[in-house]
Amino acid sequence: MSKTAKRSPAVAGMFYPSDANELRLAIDQSFRNTKFGPGMPPPSLTKRKIYGVVTPHAGYAYSGAVAANGFYELSSLDFDTVVMVGPNHYGIGSGVATMRAGAWETPLGQVEVNGEVAAEIAERSGVVDFDDFAHSRDHCLEVQLPFLQYIKKKFTLVPVVLIMQDIDTAFDLGKAIADTVQENEISAMLVASSDLTHYEPNGMAHKKDSELISAMLSLDVNKFYAVLERMDVSACGYGAIASIMVAAKSLGATRGELLKYATSGDVMGDESAVVGYSSAVFV
Repeated sequence: MSKTAKRSPAVAGMFYPSDANELRLAIDQSFRNTKFGPGMPPPSLTKRKIYGVVTPHAGYAYSGAVAANGFYELSSLDFDTVVMVGPNHYGIGSGVATMRAGAWETPLGQVEVNGEVAAEIAERSGVVDFDDFAHSRDHCLEVQLPFLQYIKKKFTLVPVVLIMQDIDTAFDLGKAIADTVQENEISAMLVASSDLTHYEPNGMAHKKDSELISAMLSLDVNKFYAVLERMDVSACGYGAIASIMVAAKSLGATRGELLKYATSGDVMGDESAVVGYSSAVFV
C-alpha cells in the first residue's frame, strides 16, 4: 500500500452510520447515554495517566454507549499515536499483521498509518508481519476510529490484527509495543479491541465475564489465560487484551479499572444469547 493508498471502510452503514452527520450524532448519543454511557459529552476532566484502554467493537446500537466510557476518559489526554490491537475475525492474511503505510478512511475523514512505529514494533517482535489484506474486511479496529476522531483532531494509527492469540504471542507483541513506545518517547495510547462472552444466556455471560475482567484488571496475564481456559470464555480478542495488558504494565500501569460492563441483552432486552462488552482503562 502506498503512502496515499486508503483502507476504505468495510462496515460503514452496518456497524455505524455511513453519513458523517448521522455518525457524529450516534457518537454524541453514545456519550450522553445515562444508563450505559458516561452520561455527558467530552471533553472529560480526566488528566491522570492512562496507558491503555479495552473497548468493545459491536455495532454502535449495541456497544457504542459502553465504548463511550473509555473514549470519554481519553478525551482530555495528550497522545498523538494510537497503537490498536484486535482479533482477525476472518482469519485472512498473516497471523499477526500490521501495515507499513497508507491511511484508514471513515466518514469523519482519514487517519494516517504510522509506518515508522509499525516498522519498529515489527523489528522488535518475532511475530509481526506487514499485511494490508489482513486488515481489509475486519470491523474490530475500524469501529474505534470514529470515536477517536470525535475526541481528537489529529493522531496516527498503528493497526494490528491477530489470528495468533496465544500467550507467547501476547508477551512478544506487548513487549515490542512497550519497548518501541518507551525508547522513542512516543506519546501513545494503547487500545485493545475485544468483545467478551459470545452467544450465551445473560446470567452466564455476566458470571464468566466478571471473572475474566477481574483477571484483566489485575494485569496478571497468566491468570487471565487461566480464567479464559477454565471458564471457557469466548472473548474474541483475548490476545489483543493480553498484548495491551503486557505493554501497559511494562510502561508503568499498575492496575486496570472497569468503567462499564454490559451485555447486548442488558442493552437490547433479549437475554437468551448475548455478547458481553467492557470498557476499562489501565492506569
